[in-house]
Amino acid sequence: MRPAPTILHLDMDAFYASAEQAAKPSLRGKAVVVGGLGPRGVVATASYEARRLGVHSAMPTAQARRLAPNAAYLVPRFSLYRTVSDQVMELLGRLSPLVEPLSLDEAFVDLEAGGTADDSASARATGEGLRTAIHAVTGLSGSVGLAGSKMLAKIASEEAKPDGLLLIEPGTERELLAPMSVRILPGVGPATGDHLRRAGMTTVHDLAEAGEAELVRLVGKAHGHGLYRMALGLDDRPVVAERDAKSVSVEDTFDVDLHDRVRVRAEVERLAVRCVERLRAADRSGRTVVLKVRRYDFSTLTRSETLRGPTDDPTVVREAAGRLLESVDTTGGVRLLGVGVTGLADYTQEDLFAQAADARELAQRAQEHSSPPVEGGEESVPEPEPDSAELLAARRWPAGHDVHHEKHGHGWVQGSGVGRVTVRFEEPWSAPGRVLTFRMDDPLLRPADPLPLVRDAADYSSWPASLPKSRSGADSSGGGESSP
Repeated sequence: MRPAPTILHLDMDAFYASAEQAAKPSLRGKAVVVGGLGPRGVVATASYEARRLGVHSAMPTAQARRLAPNAAYLVPRFSLYRTVSDQVMELLGRLSPLVEPLSLDEAFVDLEAGGTADDSASARATGEGLRTAIHAVTGLSGSVGLAGSKMLAKIASEEAKPDGLLLIEPGTERELLAPMSVRILPGVGPATGDHLRRAGMTTVHDLAEAGEAELVRLVGKAHGHGLYRMALGLDDRPVVAERDAKSVSVEDTFDVDLHDRVRVRAEVERLAVRCVERLRAADRSGRTVVLKVRRYDFSTLTRSETLRGPTDDPTVVREAAGRLLESVDTTGGVRLLGVGVTGLADYTQEDLFAQAADARELAQRAQEHSSPPVEGGEESVPEPEPDSAELLAARRWPAGHDVHHEKHGHGWVQGSGVGRVTVRFEEPWSAPGRVLTFRMDDPLLRPADPLPLVRDAADYSSWPASLPKSRSGADSSGGGESSP
């Protein structure tokens, strides 16, 4: 524990949904749900308007539609979210060399290491300045928690939501934590929380009063010891700038179970290529290929194969994933597939077998292009089941994604189906726009890249030295509704 609240935790408010509202003037102040839209889709983020209707993250989209039938349901635009996240992380990096990102919208910052705060007053001023900078650069709001430990800083940012700042003065930790639910503590999930409730412990105060020996008896030595320290507000974990990834993986859940073996293999190969793209983007290689298959009955199987050395070769990973698939029975149907690579390294090892495989693949493609397809006979390969027109439309024109029309300009997809796509034409800095419907194959309509959320962002090149210490109208002691 530090004697000053110099650990900062930033959590962007309803990040994906807030970014969509900022990009789409017609959705501001309205319920917005971002996530998978198919029958098996899951909510990634819900706006605060949707949360008031009972919608929350990780909820099945079908259930969310029942609770909020009039909400806007959008497919995530990760390119936009990553761009905004990079802007936010760049601002955090100016505060300290020790920034520990937890996700696209969340991070810890060690202000003491950056020399930007050494007491409560300077920490509060830095936190308010950060909120001002984020709002000016991205147009979005974030909640800030400040405390002498990572655990308390994260609890403080949660209590400050939305669009607020909460500073926990050293020495007040136990008083603040005492009335809170045991679920507020890291590592206390539904099962542990229910176990503690049956033992008569529902608040953090109950845990502190029970003592370490009783908690060890209830939940085991390692967990019990840590739980007791957290109940006392003790947490000595440092902010770690580099969090080394242990694996890279991608997976897809399908709206309809896949039964065609050829289609299943094609999806595995597609996922393998996406996995390698992520691997290369991180400048890493990996030695072990992992295949994940969730079948029609929700049973999940994993298979792995360890290579002779680390690789980032898509052919090697694709062929390994294909071999792993051969050992899995998929006759009943597949609802989810995933491909991952573990045993990461910073180098690759040339693989002669991979080079040979590349040569075989090139020769095979040349033969396929030079020879007519075999019609009938035992050597013919069955075609994968064709996707429906509705599914193809949803893939080409995902709800919420950007489009450009040569006559009407920039807009976003409100919906598509029965050969039509409906578009609302507006920009982040415009008034709510009009809605028009086009044929799905309209030659004047094409997918587009997201626009920046702020057209004329303020110049913060000299931040934090030149930044005002507080934002007009901001609540510096707790949460408050964000401005539209």
